[in-house]
Amino acid sequence: MGGLLGWSELMLALLLIFSMQTGSGSVNAAGPPDCSYIRTFSSNGASGVYSIQPEGFRFSFEAYCEIGENGIWTVIQKHTGGAVDFDREWAAYKNGFGFPSWDHWLGLEKISAMTKDKSKRWKLRVDLWDFEGGSAYAEYEDFRVEDESTNYRLSVGRYSGTAGDAIRGAYPGVDQNGYGFSTFDHDSDGCDPCIFGDIAINACTDFDSGGWWYSKCGSASLNGEWHPKGNNIGWSSGLHWLTWKGPAPYSAKATRMMITPM
Repeated sequence: MGGLLGWSELMLALLLIFSMQTGSGSVNAAGPPDCSYIRTFSSNGASGVYSIQPEGFRFSFEAYCEIGENGIWTVIQKHTGGAVDFDREWAAYKNGFGFPSWDHWLGLEKISAMTKDKSKRWKLRVDLWDFEGGSAYAEYEDFRVEDESTNYRLSVGRYSGTAGDAIRGAYPGVDQNGYGFSTFDHDSDGCDPCIFGDIAINACTDFDSGGWWYSKCGSASLNGEWHPKGNNIGWSSGLHWLTWKGPAPYSAKATRMMITPM
């Protein structure tokens, strides 16, 4: 061969070059587009981290697939402690951060790639755990996140569950459905300003840290500062689902968000 690369070596070199150019993931054109396909693509069939690649997305990436009696879900968020910082800039929420097998945010660009196709319907499930041994959940039909030109606008349909419909709000005028995503360096929360008693707020992230689909701040925010047991009640920032606990803001012990095709 006179020093030329063999076919397998050439293909490996091309894969490595593509991976470095994208900065994340790997080429996986034959990979499943979401976790619901895992049993087709893998003989393992157990919950864990898998490589997926939504249709039209330019590279594959790792996601945690939750496989159980309620179906197969792609986990898009998990927050169980303070080790992973969720108070991050727009670019981090766009691309994702953390560890798929542990606390993480999958990334708005990836979530949008899976859900923005209006020919396919998705369900969102939010799981919440408290410090007293209790839990609750909220499910939304027709979950969708649009592309970056809309600030990754959120859309949810019919609610069911035990935690209450915090996305549409515990209070009038704070419906987060239909709003774009906000971070401390990219504000689209509708506050200009928002008035809470004698306090005027220009951006919800000023006191409720972490990126979220804020609408005049609203009743749901799962990416705020994590607070330990005994120091988790009354904080303006936290893991909040205000239709679940109250009347004082209650920061959850753990949260998880995951999606599956309907």
